[in-house]
Amino acid sequence: TEGIKPLLKAIIRYTEENYSRIPSTDNIVVANGAKQALFNVLFTLLNPQDQVVILAPYWVSYPEMIKMIQGVPVVVKPDNDSFQIQLEDIDDVVGGDTKAIIMNSPNNPSGIMYDEAFVKELVEYCEERGIWLITDDIYHKLIFDGRKWPNPYEYTSKDLDDTRIISINGISKVYGMTGFRVGWSVAPKKLTEIMINVQAQTTSTTSVVLQAAAAGALNGVQSVIENLRLTIQNNRDVLMQELSTFDNIRVVKPHGTFYALADFRAYEQDSVKLSKFLLEKALVVTVPGKEFGMEGFLRISYATTVKDIKVGVERMKWALDPNSPNEIYFGDKKVVRDWL
Repeated sequence: TEGIKPLLKAIIRYTEENYSRIPSTDNIVVANGAKQALFNVLFTLLNPQDQVVILAPYWVSYPEMIKMIQGVPVVVKPDNDSFQIQLEDIDDVVGGDTKAIIMNSPNNPSGIMYDEAFVKELVEYCEERGIWLITDDIYHKLIFDGRKWPNPYEYTSKDLDDTRIISINGISKVYGMTGFRVGWSVAPKKLTEIMINVQAQTTSTTSVVLQAAAAGALNGVQSVIENLRLTIQNNRDVLMQELSTFDNIRVVKPHGTFYALADFRAYEQDSVKLSKFLLEKALVVTVPGKEFGMEGFLRISYATTVKDIKVGVERMKWALDPNSPNEIYFGDKKVVRDWL
C-alpha cells in the first residue's frame, strides 16, 4: 500500500537532498497524487469540529477536504500588497480546537513564497503549541530570481518522528508529470501507520507502473527541472510585462510556480462573473479568485507559450479596457467589441 521499494528509496534520497532529513520507509506513503496524500493526512488527524488554519490565497481543495472530514477550515487573509502572512494573524485565530495549519509555498494561486523569517516563526510556533504544520511543497523547485526555498525542517531540532511537520510532495509539477498522479507524504511513523490503513481501504495503492515512472523521474537526469524552471521564469517575465500595459490591474510578481493572481477589482468585483465574461468574449480561461479566498482577483497560468501569453493578455485588455482598439483578430477572424 505504501509504495514500491524502488520509489520509496528514491523518495528517501530526495528527502535527504532537499529537506536535510533521512526518513525510513516507515515515514513515507506514496499516494495517487499530492492531493490524496494531503487527504490521507487530514483524514488521519481530524476529529469532527477540529479546526485547520489555511493561509489565503489557498488551493481550492484545502477547505473542501477539511469540510468533508467534518473539520472546520479557518482562513487567514494576507496583506494584499504582498500576499505575505503575519504570525500574529495566525495566533489570533488559533484556539483549543486547532489541529493543524496548511502552508503552500511557493503558493498556488499567487506564486508567492513565504519569507524565511515567517517560515521559521511558524515552525517554532507549531512545535511549541503542538499544532501540526502540513507543508504542501509541490512547487518547491520552481522558484525564480535566485531565491532560496526555506526548508521548514531547518528550523527545528526534532527528528522526523518527534516533529510536528508533515511534508507533502510529488512529481506532477517539477517533472511535468501531472497525469501520472504520484505524490507522497513524509510524516512521523505513528501517523504514517494510520495513513497506510486509510489508503488501504480507499485506493489500495498507486499504480505500480506509474510508481516505476516516478522512480525513473527521481533517479534520472535532473537538468530537466532547471530547463523547465528557466522557461517558466521567462514566461513569468513576459506575463508581467504584458499585464503592465493595463492601467488598473495590480499584480504581485510571482516568486515561483506558474501562476499569477491579479487584482481586477477596478473592472469587476465579482471574479466568477468576470472570469465567465473573459471566457465568453475573449476566449481566455482564467480562474476566479473567489475559489482561492480572494474575491475580485483572477488566477492566470503562464504554463504555456510566450505567444499564447501575449495573445491572451491582448484579448483580455481588448475585452476590458475602453482605451484599447475596438477591433481584434482571433486568428483570421475579425471581432468587434460592442459592449464598451
